[in-house]
Amino acid sequence: MTSLVPIVRNATEGDKQSFAGGGLHTWKLLAEEAGDAFFLFEDTMVKDKTTPLHVHPEAHEMTYVVEGEIELQADGNRSRVRSGGMSFVPKGIAHAFIVVSNEARLVTIQSPGGVGQAFYRGASEPAVDDQADSVDLARLQASAAANPRGITILGPPPFATAAAR
Repeated sequence: MTSLVPIVRNATEGDKQSFAGGGLHTWKLLAEEAGDAFFLFEDTMVKDKTTPLHVHPEAHEMTYVVEGEIELQADGNRSRVRSGGMSFVPKGIAHAFIVVSNEARLVTIQSPGGVGQAFYRGASEPAVDDQADSVDLARLQASAAANPRGITILGPPPFATAAAR
């Protein structure tokens, strides 16, 4: 077993990734750096960015809203999560979210880390700038199929976007 070492990453540090689900990720702590205990990333998104309804079969997910506001649907219940708020979704619970503010910045932790990180790695590319608004649903589905322990996509987002309201 590899010994764990202290790691410090400041605001602009980390592995910047353009996520195919829309959003700019900064991977702050990788699963392999944490002995697979967890995977931690910051996600910056714009209004109406939404996730499909999905579950993480083998990982718990905790999200802290640093800035902005999201609406979360978890286990059929909807809640608003604002700056300074957090959500915890245990493994196996169906959930999705939509950004309802103009922008949002979240910090997400998945535990254990490796199963979720593999999905995000398959659905991301190194960021070339600080913009990542486009969604590549085919890439998300392909990465989900290749990483069934990390995520199962159950269906489309359960939210109406601003354009549809």
